[in-house]
Amino acid sequence: MQTSLDEFDYIVVGAGPAGCLLANRLSANPQHRVLLLEAGGRDNYAWIHIPVGYLFCIGNPRTDWCFKTEAQPGLQGRALSYPRGKVLGGCSSINGMIYMRGQAGDYDGWAADGNPGWSWNEVLPLFKKSENHFAGDSQYHGAAGEWRIERQRLSWPILDAFQRAAEQSGIASIEDFNQGDNEGCGYFQVNQKAGIRWNAAKAFLKPIRQRPNLTVLTGVEVDRVQLDKGRASAVSARWQGQAKIFKARKEIVLCAGAVGSPGILQRSGIGPRPLLQRLGIGIAHELPGVGGNLQDHLQLRMIYKLQNARTLNQIAGSLWGKMGMGLRYLYDRSGPLSMAPSQLGAFARSGPEQTSANLEYHVQPLSLERFGEPLHAFPAFTASVCDLRPQSRGRIEIRSADPQEAPLIQPNYLSHPEDLRVAADAIRLTRRIVSAPALQAFKPVEYLPGDSLQSEEELHEAAARIGTTIFHPVGTCRMGNDTDAVVDAELRVHGIPGLRIADASIMPRITSGNTCSPTLMIAEKAAQLILNPDTRSIAPPKELVTHP
Repeated sequence: MQTSLDEFDYIVVGAGPAGCLLANRLSANPQHRVLLLEAGGRDNYAWIHIPVGYLFCIGNPRTDWCFKTEAQPGLQGRALSYPRGKVLGGCSSINGMIYMRGQAGDYDGWAADGNPGWSWNEVLPLFKKSENHFAGDSQYHGAAGEWRIERQRLSWPILDAFQRAAEQSGIASIEDFNQGDNEGCGYFQVNQKAGIRWNAAKAFLKPIRQRPNLTVLTGVEVDRVQLDKGRASAVSARWQGQAKIFKARKEIVLCAGAVGSPGILQRSGIGPRPLLQRLGIGIAHELPGVGGNLQDHLQLRMIYKLQNARTLNQIAGSLWGKMGMGLRYLYDRSGPLSMAPSQLGAFARSGPEQTSANLEYHVQPLSLERFGEPLHAFPAFTASVCDLRPQSRGRIEIRSADPQEAPLIQPNYLSHPEDLRVAADAIRLTRRIVSAPALQAFKPVEYLPGDSLQSEEELHEAAARIGTTIFHPVGTCRMGNDTDAVVDAELRVHGIPGLRIADASIMPRITSGNTCSPTLMIAEKAAQLILNPDTRSIAPPKELVTHP
């Protein structure tokens, strides 16, 4: 038997970065009754807040959905772990804390494809609105917002040497990756406050927890959206072991991410007809693109053994080293425990034919065989490089109507020939950087994939062997105005009044960098569109497919 709670004006599904920000903005008007639903738990696990604690959060069912991809033909048949946040704050509670917007061209490209309002000049004020930037207010940054951005609290000689080597290889040093052109090498800015992770729950929910018009419920697994005469009117969910109906007077906004949002739509009978028919789900509204267009950044983890260098491998490899790290963090919230997973970044072009940086490096003073395993016993660093604009496309589909069954995740990594070509060029560029004079005092030796691999075919094989996700899935509810688009430029689901999506799933193409803060910008845009109708500049959404 289902029971009904009182109606709300707005229901936000998913308390990741987008959901936390949107709930904050919508509830700022005391006349709006807002419900925020999160399937995971509270963010009261200590390792969420200590930056290095991502090691204990990813792969932990307390904080991570622990999804797996299908076996990937392009990765020698390997299935990858696919972490997604399962806690208040979502992925901002378990990610690498890197503050990155991407490139101006990303957003200008969205707008040029028929999505008015999404150009760089139009979204820059939205980025600035939520920022609390350490450098204060400026042309490119804001200081009055909630999303704290700071410099990292430590540096490493080996990373400083890599930066000099990059400069010797033609990649100039850069102070700020977030002014529209991120080409260059420098230390990442991070979402931390005084050496503690700054997740979206702290930023956008904790300061407003006393608002009487905002209800936040955890442990609520949303099954589907209910339609009333074609309009989204309620969500069906399970909470505390009971079936619940949560009704919305005005709008429902899905913020469940690139994995969760298409799954909710598909279980609601909104999606590709063949999938819904195969699973025996009634077709409420056919939208062929739901779950398609999956994009992700595939990182190639190149590891170099070193001499004459002190890296985290040695420090964390001894009891005294671990004690020293703990004491230093207790003293002033610095040292290795305050580390983001990657400290130094670089954006570069894989070849002269590229018009802007199409590679991103995450450089780390550590190495390990694979995530979740111990650090190597020898000193080493990792230069992880990813193709920022992959051509491969995948899909996410539910396997059944049961919301507790993990979805099918098929990224199709390296399935496009261009991605293989860029991967080979990325390995060659990394080798040029590491062979530059600035690093020679450390006598680097390529441990992974191994410098005996030289031909184009061998480098393709190397990419397939060492490639792994860097956790940036997007695009599965794509914004646009064609028959495969899921939402329009105002984030309204085509053909379903009262329903929007505001998360990374709406990206037509992946941004040129880490995806957390662009997702916050998307939510800021959604709030603007919902609360300020005069900002709208396009016609009402059209019915792309007739209701069956």
